[in-house]
Amino acid sequence: MAKRKCLECGAEVMGRADKKFCNDYCRNAYNNKFNKDSKNLVRNINNRLRKNYRVLDSFKLTDGKTKTTKTRLMDKGFDFEYITNLYTTKKGTTYFFVYDLGYLPLDNDFYMIVKRE
Repeated sequence: MAKRKCLECGAEVMGRADKKFCNDYCRNAYNNKFNKDSKNLVRNINNRLRKNYRVLDSFKLTDGKTKTTKTRLMDKGFDFEYITNLYTTKKGTTYFFVYDLGYLPLDNDFYMIVKRE
């Protein structure tokens, strides 16, 4: 039977037949390299979405909604370019969502923030 080699460092692997790494350090190092966002674009977009979510989540909701201004959102660092999905009601109103938190543009630069249940 052929000797198994660690996928990270190449050392001989002892133990279970399906073991791929010689120790936890090599397993973590290999997986960190393998799972690292290969493009900065993906990481940057995920960071923007996370930031937008935190901004929306910072508003206290009453009965699943609240109102704020565009200025307050922007002051907290909200970026209107980054959303995860749109929801259009039967009446044609379009909500912009970042995961389960969304916003609806209202008149005079006001926004309604909502949470989808």
